[in-house]
Amino acid sequence: MKHSTWAPKPPAAPVFDVAVVGATGAVGSTMLRVLEERGFPVTRLIPLASARSAGRELDYLGKPFPVQELTEDAFEGVQIALFSAGGSRSREFAPAAVEAGAVVIDNSSAYRMDSAVPLVVPEVNESDIEGHSGIIANPNCVAAPLVVALKPLADAVGLERIVLSSYQSVSGTGAAAIEELRAQTAGNLAGDEPEPSVYPHPIAFNALPHIDAFDDNGYTGEEIKVMDETRKILGLPDLAVSATCVRVPVVQAHSISVQIETSEKLDAEHARRLLMAAPGLVLVDEPKANRYPLPREATGRDEVFVGRIREDSSHPRGLAMWVVADNLRKGAATNAVQIAESLVTKGWL
Repeated sequence: MKHSTWAPKPPAAPVFDVAVVGATGAVGSTMLRVLEERGFPVTRLIPLASARSAGRELDYLGKPFPVQELTEDAFEGVQIALFSAGGSRSREFAPAAVEAGAVVIDNSSAYRMDSAVPLVVPEVNESDIEGHSGIIANPNCVAAPLVVALKPLADAVGLERIVLSSYQSVSGTGAAAIEELRAQTAGNLAGDEPEPSVYPHPIAFNALPHIDAFDDNGYTGEEIKVMDETRKILGLPDLAVSATCVRVPVVQAHSISVQIETSEKLDAEHARRLLMAAPGLVLVDEPKANRYPLPREATGRDEVFVGRIREDSSHPRGLAMWVVADNLRKGAATNAVQIAESLVTKGWL
């Protein structure tokens, strides 16, 4: 196993006023933990959420911070605003944050495909941050780890086509989905399974090829996001991409089965060498020893884990691989904080 050392650390000074929008949610609370862990230079922390959460206290660096109600006036003096409260909240309040002088790093899909907004994974396209106009988009929780794994291969030999299937944990839906999985699992084992409410079918002991609404073309909204965002982040607008996104009974961390067709021939051993040297990646590829990326081992980690690398027997320029990452961290919170670090270290605020 190779651990990447790529993790730019902000300088000790200056320090910043940071707002976290949606601070009481799964991603928002993870953002607080990541800010702590990475030593981001926060002078003043402003946790923001809906009116019903106002007054609730959140722990940050061992101190209680009261949650404030999200309003247009909540961003006075804020330099960096991390948003994770859904697309409608981002569209409503991000412009106010920018008007107040903050740079918004938005985890929703509201601005991802806006041509004027950079969509960034720092290991892949950090330089795109420099051209921001106040809003930077954080990618989908599948697209972010996917492009980390694909970028070294694309740079080396070019990419022509990607076919992927994602196996996404229930934490991507939220706390209610985690509770539903646990209740259904316990009920199923006891012979009295509760009726589903979060998903259209039971998720325990099941797999649902259905994330987001179905479009007229048969793809779901989640699949369209993954395809479009992958092209944008890699800077390959004509790249052929097809995705199938599946919800599976795993609490945390998403897995992706990826098959690619490269422009030039790339054998599996060369691909392994490229990935071993890539930032943000851990190569776990000893299948005969039962060592390959697992959601349980990726949970709580910031790296993207890659393994099962093999040449595709059905195509002369084909490769297959297995990619796993924590959807709440690299798929969301950690990537947002890394963008904030880039803003600070590169002087792009």
